[in-house]
Amino acid sequence: MTQHVPTLDIRRFATDKENFVAEIGKAYTEFGFCGISGHGIPDEVVENTYKVIKQFFALPTELKASYAKPEQGGARGYTAVGVEKAKDSNHPDLKEFWHVGRELDGAAPHPSLYPNMWPSEIPGFKEASSTLFTELEKLGNRVLEALALYLQQDQHYFADKVNYGNSILRAIHYPPIKDTTTQSIRAGQHEDINLITLLVGSNEAGLEILRRDGSWLPVTTIEGTIVVNIGDMLQRLTNHVLPSTTHRVVNPAGMAASEPRYSIPFFMHPNPDFVIETLDSCISEKRPNLYPEPINSNDYLMQRLEEIGLLKKAK
Repeated sequence: MTQHVPTLDIRRFATDKENFVAEIGKAYTEFGFCGISGHGIPDEVVENTYKVIKQFFALPTELKASYAKPEQGGARGYTAVGVEKAKDSNHPDLKEFWHVGRELDGAAPHPSLYPNMWPSEIPGFKEASSTLFTELEKLGNRVLEALALYLQQDQHYFADKVNYGNSILRAIHYPPIKDTTTQSIRAGQHEDINLITLLVGSNEAGLEILRRDGSWLPVTTIEGTIVVNIGDMLQRLTNHVLPSTTHRVVNPAGMAASEPRYSIPFFMHPNPDFVIETLDSCISEKRPNLYPEPINSNDYLMQRLEEIGLLKKAK
């Protein structure tokens, strides 16, 4: 079995399309994860965002909490340590995070697209994080173009299905672990909800994916690589042709536990009114349709947010 997640240079999609599509499809069917290099996102765009998020998370707890919006399921602004947990876990994750969504011109095309919040205490926060959001969305669209071809769809199949998606840039701070006997870990084992996730900061140790044989594989990449993984919405749309792989962020051992960890995943979502209905190209006699009942993507998202503790269950 391969011992590492493959890394592909996305510039090859323009110059060697057929082979690139075959290779990225193989990576995702085997791992659900793939490193993407050659993406062209400037280092300073990433560095600027890390700079402002570290400044924000260093603010007093009470001040950070003033930016929390639990009634929105944490869709925008701040979520404190101990709020989110992995599905079916009794132990909350050891992380706090900030959500940046799409910046809207005019009225929101769907009520779930909330306006962004910006911490006035941190100069440049809006500019830095909005720029990274835009760059990651562009890259996500390129990855989806390659996956559309792998799924025997038109290259631009996803274009009008993600153009006002409820995508989220999540800046995460994993604080130093003071109680090393805790049963919580930085991020309990889970699958992502969305179509694809683009992770900036994957060169830090801690991220692990669950292999098909039940063992855990650490994911570390060279600096500048963005790790992109499949989420449950795309798994459902493709009838598990593209699998959503279980992953976690484990607590470091020894002195490393006293150090903070930061990462910035970008969760790319379809438009809120997109109906997730299994693609015909992903159904066959050997692969019967696992999801004969379609579901609206926003309804699916709300169900999942309840499961991980970000939304209170409706009574």
